[in-house]
Amino acid sequence: MTGVTTWRPGLRSWLTLVRCEARMVVRDTAGLVVPVVLPLLIMVMNASSAGDQEVVAGRSALDVHVLPLVFTIVLASIGLINMPSFLAYYRRTGILRRLAVTPASPVMVLVAQMVVSLAQAVLGIGVAFAVAVSAFGARPPVDVGVALGVAGLAVAAMYGAGMIVASLAPSPNSAVAIGLIAFFAFGAVGGLFGGTAALPEPVARVGSWLPFGATVEALSAAWAGASVDASNLVGLVVTAVGGTVVAALFFRWQ
Repeated sequence: MTGVTTWRPGLRSWLTLVRCEARMVVRDTAGLVVPVVLPLLIMVMNASSAGDQEVVAGRSALDVHVLPLVFTIVLASIGLINMPSFLAYYRRTGILRRLAVTPASPVMVLVAQMVVSLAQAVLGIGVAFAVAVSAFGARPPVDVGVALGVAGLAVAAMYGAGMIVASLAPSPNSAVAIGLIAFFAFGAVGGLFGGTAALPEPVARVGSWLPFGATVEALSAAWAGASVDASNLVGLVVTAVGGTVVAALFFRWQ
């Protein structure tokens, strides 16, 4: 009996798919520019005054408050808006359905899109931090390792929430609309519009559990060298795991 050799995509196939995804992202001018330029503008608008206010451990308000907010905006806009819209577009145009009957499964597209999205997030954060350091004297976190760990959790949480959007949105336009609603809803209770001190205490507490507020607060703590609140970490983990479970149950390839 002759055995049948099953072809599996190799490294070259993966790299080709990642390059194709990168080209798609680059061609989407708004999706490429907004996560980089908008946070940068917010940072520049607040840096002049915040950079002169020392808060703790030699870190200024720019370091402890503005930069965590800017980095969170980058991650949230990519995870909640950009990535789901691309996946919804691929499903709507039948790309995922066609891939499902080839050795290059739709999961490859999902992984490639996440890789490209992560590269875009690194670019946005890198540009903002480089400008903050060179132009306004920003300093790195007191606990760099903690900050990197929080950033990794934040990426997983934002992508988890974004996968829920991609699972439920019937079209690319609806994915953008739902993503924008989620972005501003999370941001409104997480410090996007001027901190959470003015919010009712129960609302502020909920905001600290949701991915936007949890990321801002945890990064702020890492920058100041303080202990990260356990509720922030739990909120990020729950969002990441919950988003993965919901996506596995409800994501439609066609």
